Amino acid sequence: MPTRLRKHQKCHGDRQHGYGRIGKHRKHFGGKGKAGGEHHRRIMFNKYHPGHFGKLGMRVYHRRNTDFKMVNINRLWALIPETQRVEFLKKKDSNNAPVIDVTEFGYFGVIGRGYMPECPIIVKARVFSQQAEEKIKAAKGACVLVK
Repeated sequence: MPTRLRKHQKCHGDRQHGYGRIGKHRKHFGGKGKAGGEHHRRIMFNKYHPGHFGKLGMRVYHRRNTDFKMVNINRLWALIPETQRVEFLKKKDSNNAPVIDVTEFGYFGVIGRGYMPECPIIVKARVFSQQAEEKIKAAKGACVLVK
């Protein structure tokens, strides 16, 4: 549908025609994008992007970025759904012990910090700390190594 007035006719007498006071519909006199961050745009960069320029620390070339997530034994029971957890803790039957594969939850191994209830549990992991293994076996549970 045609309109009666085009945009440029509506902007008569507006001086900038909607293109602003500073740029005035011209090209990039201050540079494109992040240009001038250390010069004429320094105040904006220091205020909104502190630490953008410069170096910090050292890069360690021989570091291995293998991040192995571990879980403490006091968090093992939280991996079981609550309805099942209550049943297992009431029965405390070594024949009907829950099996927890921590690798399914994104963990690599089990470490032995914290308290664990005296209820048998079968834990599958790639690595066990010595303390974790002792506490699981003290509760009449089992540690199973998986690949």
